[in-house]
Amino acid sequence: MDKIVEMIGIDKGFPGVQALKDAQLELRKGEVHALMGENGAGKSTLMKVLSGIYKKDAGEILIRGKSEEPVGPREAQALGIGIIHQELSLMNDLSAAQNIFIGREPRRSLGRIDDAAMNRQAAELFAAMHLDLDPAVLVGDLTIAKQQMIEIAKALSFDSEILVMDEPTAALNDAEIADLFVIINELKAKGHGIIYISHKMDELKRIADRVTIMRDGQYVGTVEAKETPVAKIIAMMVGREVNHEPLVVPDLSEFPVALEVRGLTRGKEIRDVSFDLRKGEVLGFAGLMGAGRTEVARAIFGADPLEAGEILVAGETTRITSPYDAVKAGIGYLSEDRKRYGLAVTMDVAANTVMPNLERFTSSTGVLNEPAIDVATSDMVDKLKIRTPSIHQEVRLLSGGNQQKIVVGKWLLRDCDIFIFDEPTRGIDVGAKAEIYKLIEDLTARGKAVIMISSELPEVMRLSHRILVMCEGRVTGILPGGEETSQEDIMTLATQRETTQQNAGNMQ
Repeated sequence: MDKIVEMIGIDKGFPGVQALKDAQLELRKGEVHALMGENGAGKSTLMKVLSGIYKKDAGEILIRGKSEEPVGPREAQALGIGIIHQELSLMNDLSAAQNIFIGREPRRSLGRIDDAAMNRQAAELFAAMHLDLDPAVLVGDLTIAKQQMIEIAKALSFDSEILVMDEPTAALNDAEIADLFVIINELKAKGHGIIYISHKMDELKRIADRVTIMRDGQYVGTVEAKETPVAKIIAMMVGREVNHEPLVVPDLSEFPVALEVRGLTRGKEIRDVSFDLRKGEVLGFAGLMGAGRTEVARAIFGADPLEAGEILVAGETTRITSPYDAVKAGIGYLSEDRKRYGLAVTMDVAANTVMPNLERFTSSTGVLNEPAIDVATSDMVDKLKIRTPSIHQEVRLLSGGNQQKIVVGKWLLRDCDIFIFDEPTRGIDVGAKAEIYKLIEDLTARGKAVIMISSELPEVMRLSHRILVMCEGRVTGILPGGEETSQEDIMTLATQRETTQQNAGNMQ
């Protein structure tokens, strides 16, 4: 098969960090080549070198056999290289179509932008992706999953022969992933080469032809996807075996209730939601995209208003109208969108870690105790194994997985009684996932109460003592955790729409 990309001996360093050392990758026409590795392994950095965002320090890049060095994304696009970044780069105040065609909008004879033509072209892209979306909708009004699909549509609009997909399915549900894989197979059939970065092991067998593994910025090896056991790929990624002990569900009936919600309601998003959460328990929230899981979490945390309902913390009715009230009541919230709601990315690791805890580090005269901040942050960096050259490194310069650990760290430092983890392992590699799982288990062992929202059913089943399932803003059932519950049990409740129930009732 023809090689369309060869990256040979690539080095790239930043102040205090050698991100890439003698890295390499080869891509053939009509191939999906998975690029795997733990967070901080150098995958995204290598792709940013290929796409002209970073300038390499050493090595050679061959595009279709010719030595090239893209200087900026536009030059990379001219070479037929398109990239879908892990972190969304859309403009919330522009429409979906405007985001896709920004800088290359169709124009009328007098140079004015032809909005109708632009919307029509965007609609054609969406139709090819099986995506039901209005091209004129503002991006800021869309869910993370829909925004991710717009990023994909934007990359596809360039008709790039070389397409890099960095965690493209991180925010997508199963149906959207299936649609994306159809598109990928169509691109393969046309001879496009796709570099596919993902931490979801189940996707390898479904979509990848070959897999290149990186560790600590270096090339480890390339293997055939379908012929190589997942366990071997994981071992190559992390340099060790990763084993998961089966969940043992304790009897929590005698444990005190940490949180109780009664009749939470807000329009169609949250419809009469009630449940309780005990100390030492992980209550998993399962459901399809749009089921209302995140909306309930945000309402409990005071980020969104409620029309009706009551929240009790440790048995006492608690008025929560803002995140400040929630934090004061001992509730911490890890948002599904860390970049938008969880971090101040232009500030350093220390500032982000102590942000919810400033009163502990501030004197009566308002002066920050910098040495105490440094000690507390350093302890948290060590505890969570956050890869950073310094606690004073800007968060935006760290990998996605390390950013996620910082969000976890700030709530651990706060020592909340109730933790809400919304997609805590999104964009995190296998090794880091195991560390997050251990953290959650340690929290419950200390009597902390945890709500854990995840779109990955194996993750929900592995961690949860009980599983609350939602559909269309309603609680459709609560299932036991552990081996007593199957994915089929969860999906049955997750698809239990009111119309389905009504039709079943009419048939009886």
